[in-house]
Amino acid sequence: MLRGIMTAIGSILAVLFLTWAVVNGGVGMKAPDIDSQTWLNSAPIHLDDLKGKVVMVEFWTFGCYNCRNVEPHIKEWHQKYAARGLVVIGVHSPEFSYEHDLDKVTLYLKAHDIRFPVPIDNDFSIWNRYGNHYWPAMYLIDKQGVIRYVRVGEGGYQETERLIQALLTEKP
Repeated sequence: MLRGIMTAIGSILAVLFLTWAVVNGGVGMKAPDIDSQTWLNSAPIHLDDLKGKVVMVEFWTFGCYNCRNVEPHIKEWHQKYAARGLVVIGVHSPEFSYEHDLDKVTLYLKAHDIRFPVPIDNDFSIWNRYGNHYWPAMYLIDKQGVIRYVRVGEGGYQETERLIQALLTEKP
């Protein structure tokens, strides 16, 4: 019985560690560029051109319930901090086939008043460069282009906003 409990506890700890490693795998690394043939709300943007700015890269898709719950916070941070140097880039990586439709993405952006740049990642090339696995996922990149924070899923809004504020005050 004790052996079974210890095995279960070991399995749970292994899963927790692997989840932590996947989610935090990019922290401290140079952020991969965002290369897409199609951008909405903006001309193409390259991270090298954003040196000196704080960048939030959010992986989302319009049909994702959790993405919709995070959306008001992303839009608020964009509105609140863009003038201070925050650039929000919402990478649209579709989960389902109907989310590949560019017209549907465009309609969603208009209906939800999303104004920040949105590269279309239908082939998951950006997703894969980031090693991302989840919707929604937010990557905060500092003024030197290094990933400093990864947040997966809903919640942690105060912590994320505090880190945005802290990164904005750092010297380039």
